[in-house]
Amino acid sequence: MERAEAYGFSAAMSGAFLLSCLLFAAVNRRQRGPYMDEAFHVPQAQAYCHGRFLQWDPMITTLPGLYLVSVGAVKPAAWLLGWTGSVVCSVGMLRFVNLLFSAGNLYLLYLLLSKIHQKNKAVSGFQRILSTLTLAMFPTLYFFTFLYYTDPGSVFFTLFAYLMCLYGNHKTSALLGFCGFLFRQTNIVWTVFCAGNVVAEKLNEAWKTELHKKKDEKICSRKGSFSDLIRILRFLIQYLISSKNLVTLIALTWPYIVLVMVFFGFVFINGGIVVGDRSSHEACLHFPQLFYFLSFTVFFSFPHLLTPTKIRRFLLSLRKHPVQYSLVAVISLFLIWKFTYVHKYLLADNRHYTFYVWRKIFQRHELVKYVLVPVYIFAGWSFADTLKSKSIFWILMYFVCLLAVTIPQKLLEFRYFILPFLIYRLNIPFPSVCRQLLELAFYIAVNAITFNLFLNKTFQWPNSDEIQRFMW
Repeated sequence: MERAEAYGFSAAMSGAFLLSCLLFAAVNRRQRGPYMDEAFHVPQAQAYCHGRFLQWDPMITTLPGLYLVSVGAVKPAAWLLGWTGSVVCSVGMLRFVNLLFSAGNLYLLYLLLSKIHQKNKAVSGFQRILSTLTLAMFPTLYFFTFLYYTDPGSVFFTLFAYLMCLYGNHKTSALLGFCGFLFRQTNIVWTVFCAGNVVAEKLNEAWKTELHKKKDEKICSRKGSFSDLIRILRFLIQYLISSKNLVTLIALTWPYIVLVMVFFGFVFINGGIVVGDRSSHEACLHFPQLFYFLSFTVFFSFPHLLTPTKIRRFLLSLRKHPVQYSLVAVISLFLIWKFTYVHKYLLADNRHYTFYVWRKIFQRHELVKYVLVPVYIFAGWSFADTLKSKSIFWILMYFVCLLAVTIPQKLLEFRYFILPFLIYRLNIPFPSVCRQLLELAFYIAVNAITFNLFLNKTFQWPNSDEIQRFMW
């Protein structure tokens, strides 16, 4: 890091943290008590603060990573500063733990952008800092910085594990992946993603060697054609059935394999992936979740994905390959017809934005969900097009993890899209400064609207005196 960039990043990080502290104070003034899921998380953390580690609220569905880290951070700080009484594990103090995670996430995002794009000498320090600030302000994640939820900590440990993986510290990466698993069980998918990075790198090296041997560089230039895909799949099978190659891959990824085995042991002993209340978190094949994620990504990355150039290229591709797109459309229609699920929370809880998205769009008419198929197809094409700089094996590995983390979820919940979105956004090429500034301005505007709604546009249910607030 050059001196000017170091100073610039330090100033940006300090400014972002100061802004977050001001917002944190505003949120805690307006909402002093636990809100929404905090009603479960805060009492559980307070029980741990008082040493009652065997006490557990059966409504909590995640492992106790958030509470263990909170106690590990708050108790020593309280001892050093001489704090006593209820302030030690108060709602505000517990929320502040997430503010620290948010600062850590900003730093990790900068390190990841620097590492992933280190070979791109055209990227300036200003662009790296700008992208870091933009991703740190990603609305769905940034909002939960100010509440006692698992998301900031879950993202922190997952991003940290990914960074260590990229630097080749796989045992450390697996250990951090275990910490992420303690925050949210589905983070095991991103442990597999880290292992997949290693495997994809070895496969890409072997594939380049294969091409060099056959002196057939044209295969690489026609990346994306059906014949290439068949060729790559054949190579993949041949590579993986080789015992020598398997031994090499196992030697490289054994820390992740151990963690995955621990996960399966947990699932077997626990009788499922969810702890506590399982009735509201049943796994299913909810294929339209992929379509919702792609639409979500286009919305929050529209400066990169929704450009006139991309639209023209998509229409050209549509004209060149009508049969393939027709087949994709038919498959999409079938998946929507047979595998659309509507969770009871989605229909009942009018505090979440997803409630209004579903009511204002999908419930307008029975055919709306089918009419949106062209939008999904464009979103999928644009999404994949921005990843074409990555190797085909990395793309396959990422899409497998994306499917694994989205499709089993019955509930449409934007928080579930945070990590797959960040991993995607970290790996696409740097856009122009103008597009980065547009993206940052858009995130700031969305955050301003959501915080204004949360703080100032309260309402009450007819059968309750509690103040209700709008949130992600």
